[in-house]
Amino acid sequence: MPSRYAQWMYDWEHRLTSVDNNRVVRPLEWGLEWAQEWPCRNGCSPGQAAQNPEKFFLDYNRRIVAASDEFYSYRRPADFRLEKSEVQVFSTREIPDPRLEAKVKGTYAEFLRFTSPVKTPYPENNRVTARWFPARGRRAVVLLPHWNSDALAYVSLCRVFNLLGIAVLRLSMPYHDSRKPAEIQRADYAVSANIGRTLDAVRQGVVDVRCCLDWLEQQGYDRLGIVGTSLGSCLAFIAAAHDPRIRVAAFNHASTYFADVVWHGQSTRHIRQGIEEQIDLEELRQAWLAISPMAYFDQYARWPKKSLVVYAAYDLTFLPEFSRDVVEQFERHSLDHKVAVLPCGHYTTGETPYKYMDGWHLASFLRTAF
Repeated sequence: MPSRYAQWMYDWEHRLTSVDNNRVVRPLEWGLEWAQEWPCRNGCSPGQAAQNPEKFFLDYNRRIVAASDEFYSYRRPADFRLEKSEVQVFSTREIPDPRLEAKVKGTYAEFLRFTSPVKTPYPENNRVTARWFPARGRRAVVLLPHWNSDALAYVSLCRVFNLLGIAVLRLSMPYHDSRKPAEIQRADYAVSANIGRTLDAVRQGVVDVRCCLDWLEQQGYDRLGIVGTSLGSCLAFIAAAHDPRIRVAAFNHASTYFADVVWHGQSTRHIRQGIEEQIDLEELRQAWLAISPMAYFDQYARWPKKSLVVYAAYDLTFLPEFSRDVVEQFERHSLDHKVAVLPCGHYTTGETPYKYMDGWHLASFLRTAF
């Protein structure tokens, strides 16, 4: 039986999860069309793939992992531009919070914008946006929020990093914020029951991170790092495994396999509901192997870097046992890392007092890690 504190925390997590009542259950789609422009193809014809899409994706994932540097390669954008624009919330809730809308009305900030090297059918998603928090010096990080975060999330943390002399690019991940197609309320296309589109969204996010590093280098920053939370943590790990410029990495909520989080996580129950009659966990794990951190620890270990792994003891979304598996892999590969365990859950990490504990761990690590 859980302790009183644990039960109180679990109840709090359930209440916070139920705030969003606009989750949509969608059936499994293989999304073969999303793989048409990917690298690492082996000449499989569309007709062959259509006959057995599951085998196609399982084989393709194995090829990607074996040649992941090619899969996550890209052509540097030629249209980087810094623009001053009005700050917007881009809420993912069915009824946006009017207090947040009023808070930012009439305020402006600088945003880096460029065209993503990964092209999707959605023009708004192809236009990358990253809010810019400049600081003097040579240190800079790319910050990736959690899945379905609004555009104001982590702004306070970015300003804390600024006080430490660290510049920040807060990246809007694929299908988030201004990149969200009008047909969806939430960032559903970033993680969904569509196998191919989810793979493509993670690939695009990783490539967009690397483009942000290109721009930071152009601005004179040469001590580069990355900070990611939840889904952002997954993208951050894969980016750090494929880009030697990332020398400092903080993973705020970490897990091993992409499929395990979707299958067991509290906030992705609607995705499992739509697919579990057609695919089991092991099949899903292999279909999304190429976007799972567990597949890339050897690549991550290629270049020296300092890492921080933060996880929550009462997490119902990124289960603690998955995070402990991540820590075990860091130890097995003899990687330079620190671990922090928060006495809360996934959603409660953003609540008082736990958000201050989390921020302290992240800021303390970045202050000395460079």
